Amino acid sequence: MRTPLQKDETILLVTHRSWLQLIVPVLLLVTGIAASVLIGFVQYWGWIAALAGALYCLFAWWSWKVDIWVVTNYRVIDETGLLNHYAKESPLEKINNVSYDQTIWGRIFNYGHVEIQTAAEIGATDYYNVHSPKRLKDTITLAQSEYKNLQLTSQAKQMAAAMGWASTTTTATSAAVGAPTHNIASELEKLFQLKQQGILTEEEYNKAKNKLLGQ
Repeated sequence: MRTPLQKDETILLVTHRSWLQLIVPVLLLVTGIAASVLIGFVQYWGWIAALAGALYCLFAWWSWKVDIWVVTNYRVIDETGLLNHYAKESPLEKINNVSYDQTIWGRIFNYGHVEIQTAAEIGATDYYNVHSPKRLKDTITLAQSEYKNLQLTSQAKQMAAAMGWASTTTTATSAAVGAPTHNIASELEKLFQLKQQGILTEEEYNKAKNKLLGQ
């Protein structure tokens, strides 16, 4: 992959187009070698046929190798281009839905079409002839879930810091009841995550928060 990774970014999956697109180049290579044998390597055209088949097969394989889709813990990258470089990114937080479909041949040879719907104005992004499309779709879905949990935890920590550690009132209250400040901060994180997940209503959250802070 030629796209540089961001800080703390890790690669979860790298996938290519279906290997079926390499069948024709391999057949041409075999045909070129066979023609060279029939004509004879001592003949000029024999060398031309073998070399042309080898170069075309090498070009097709390298083009296939650099045509990739990468899923990280932050984004989905569509990258291609042998001589030129093209890359398109879809941040995980902007992805609304991921789906895939396969034809009968796609199910037999494990390739298909993946569609990513984002919040961007361009609408859906389509990936065609993807090897193992279900794996790509499942990896994106899992990465989204983990990314959301990471964001919730970060927001909860910021809120806990603002309401727990940065508040002298909270510090005084926790000292009065003999409870460590970091325990209150931890409980605030849990309450905030429960509210974000819809388990607690706004009223229940405020009531539990005020009780925790001794208000």
